[in-house]
Amino acid sequence: MTIHIALIGDYNPDVTAHQAIPKALEIAGIQIASPITFDWIATTTLDGVDANVVLGRYDAIWCVPASPYQSLDGALAAIRYARENKVPFLGTCGGYQHAILEYAHNVLGLSNAANAEIDPDAQMPLIAPLTCALIDQDGGIDLVQGSLIQTRYGADNISETYRCSYGFNREYAGILDGRDLVISAWDRDGDPRAVELKDHPFFIGTAFQPERSGLRGVAHPLITAFVKAAVKP
Repeated sequence: MTIHIALIGDYNPDVTAHQAIPKALEIAGIQIASPITFDWIATTTLDGVDANVVLGRYDAIWCVPASPYQSLDGALAAIRYARENKVPFLGTCGGYQHAILEYAHNVLGLSNAANAEIDPDAQMPLIAPLTCALIDQDGGIDLVQGSLIQTRYGADNISETYRCSYGFNREYAGILDGRDLVISAWDRDGDPRAVELKDHPFFIGTAFQPERSGLRGVAHPLITAFVKAAVKP
């Protein structure tokens, strides 16, 4: 069967991650022996409309890097649709940040949770400037034992590439204690680097960019697992 994937974000051919994603998906399709098609869906397309109308025909949703997005509400609507309808979801870099924001707004009721990149004076800067920007830098990451991401990597420790200046503010990491959205990876400085949702076929957000593996022409276990989760039984 052909897998249809929605890429949520505002396409820019100059963004390295946007160059890498089609290559990464092609490689993943070869890995699972299923052809993959994808559409870039601008965040404004989802602003103020029924997400099912736009996304109902897709088997999986990937919220891609390069935020802030043209429409914050559009990005959050796509993520909410994936979360509530148990559609396989991957959020990388900006997609990871917005997956946390969506959960904070719509599950935890924290309407003042904000992205400081958009609102520098936010009362609750859930997404905040990193102490040290990670621009095209590799970093060591510890995966939580038994987490979905750890089982998909088949490793406890990994190294991945970042391109971000903002991230999940660790001062607020406690808001996820006892919740279905859990932190499943940390860096060596004690900052959150991935989240995942319990009781969902596949819902993972990463601060790093696994798609860059596509530029090297190699398969990535997380992306292969994402597209495999999109295969309908």
